Amino acid sequence: MFKLKIAIGALSLGLILIYAGLITLRGKSAERIVVHGVVLDGETPVNGAVVRVQAADYFTLTDSHGRFKLSVSSAELDKRLTAWAPGYLIGWVEKISASDDNLITVTGHYITDNPDYDWFSHEGAAGSLSCSHCMPCYSEWQADAHSGSALNPRFLALYNGTTLTGRQGSPTVYQFDAELGIQVPAAGQNDSVPGYRLDFPDLGGSCANCHIPGAAARSGGAYHVDIQNISGIDLEGVFCEFCHKVGEVKLDPSTGLPNPALPGVLSMRLYRPDEGQQLFFGNFDDVTRRVTYLPLIEESAFCAPCHSGAFWDVPIYDSFGEWLASPYSNPETGKTCQDCHMPPVDYDYFVFPEQGGQIRTAERIFSHQMPGAASPSLLQETASLEILPVLQDDHLLLTVKVTNTDAGHHIPTDSPLRNMILLVSAVGESGQTLALLEGPTIPEWGGIGDPATGHYAGLPGVLYAKVLADFYTGEMPTYAYWRQTRLVSDNRLPALAVDESHYVFLLPSGSETITVDVQLILRRAYIELMELQHWNTPDIVMEHETVTVPR
Repeated sequence: MFKLKIAIGALSLGLILIYAGLITLRGKSAERIVVHGVVLDGETPVNGAVVRVQAADYFTLTDSHGRFKLSVSSAELDKRLTAWAPGYLIGWVEKISASDDNLITVTGHYITDNPDYDWFSHEGAAGSLSCSHCMPCYSEWQADAHSGSALNPRFLALYNGTTLTGRQGSPTVYQFDAELGIQVPAAGQNDSVPGYRLDFPDLGGSCANCHIPGAAARSGGAYHVDIQNISGIDLEGVFCEFCHKVGEVKLDPSTGLPNPALPGVLSMRLYRPDEGQQLFFGNFDDVTRRVTYLPLIEESAFCAPCHSGAFWDVPIYDSFGEWLASPYSNPETGKTCQDCHMPPVDYDYFVFPEQGGQIRTAERIFSHQMPGAASPSLLQETASLEILPVLQDDHLLLTVKVTNTDAGHHIPTDSPLRNMILLVSAVGESGQTLALLEGPTIPEWGGIGDPATGHYAGLPGVLYAKVLADFYTGEMPTYAYWRQTRLVSDNRLPALAVDESHYVFLLPSGSETITVDVQLILRRAYIELMELQHWNTPDIVMEHETVTVPR
């Protein structure tokens, strides 16, 4: 809705400029010519069609008779004139006529979906590689986590119940619960490598609905994909054509969220063609290659099906829901997911010029690298630290404020294995660490052991996480969030939220200057789990501040 309102406002301004004859092209004045035309579907006029010179920033709309007027530069008469309306492929004329009506014919795109469609190939290249001939965003997508969603080693380790070195975990042991009358997992198995298939060896599960959506979207694919035996384009995870075949996202009008029972592809409507058809959705209304414009592709709702999910009615992945509940979802003042995760690129075409690409406004071309939880640069722009020290007698009173300044969702978000650690220390000139008298300390799931190896349990600070417990065994935090769980606590920072923690340290004797050191660290999974599964996933320092306190 936010994007549509911007478009409407831009449209109104564009029309004023067009009819006032005040438009200049790329900073140069040019002779203006008012051209006329009509947009038809067969013999039927198309009302409200967007008409523009291809790649131009200004446009006009057709009236109820399908007619339009557009002021163009004389230098643009040899360019294409395009027309688009919802439900139609983009139509065009190759050259603009200044003397006669410009007749633009548009054709309605198909509205069916063929679940047995073989994904696109081009010039001998199959899958997303077929996009590389023409599009620079292919290399960006290769660097994006979506391209590795089917083969992410941590995902596969958790799904299969293996370590990264290939050691298989033990199958889950169940015991009969007489009170409930069912078999439930036995306690005391948290020291074994967890895995979905160790718990449910005969079930495919819902993971593929987001991680391998092409396979899940085939006939009978949902909940039945054998992730241990995939091939072809399924190895590409969330691949180029898949996203550009999504034409609709199904949200519950009462909540604005996807139905929890319909994760991933089950909350999407795909438009896969039958023989002789083809269709791609994009964010331009003037592309003349079997494309139609889809405003949804620039809205946060496009991301919702795979970033809002629950198991056994407990929300697990919910960055979209967190965004929806935040000020960032305000259509007038907020930001979309794409604003942060698909920023504008530094080039001005989305198809290579040598392949016929048009030069465009770079602000309308968006990166497909989509940085997230593995991106230090993005994380380092997410939060801020403020350290407020006060000396009182022989005590150092310390307040630390952590603010979620730039994430439109909680930090950390999505996977409940992620946690964020605020690590606080106060040290004298001689290197003596000040004793903590009062204040929070990092819980045991911050790692029991040597702080030099990232085991921070018991040190001053805060661990921010959504903590889940196994519903039957009570093990906490549970790593097997696909089982039935209950939410124990959630102290993560919502968008724009501020968390304050307070500490009292005992000052050393003498007049030593005290150095306070505070770090905010993102950890991709609990350290015990990483050690169990032999993950070598380094922590990312999001913020690091020090202050000196003279005595």
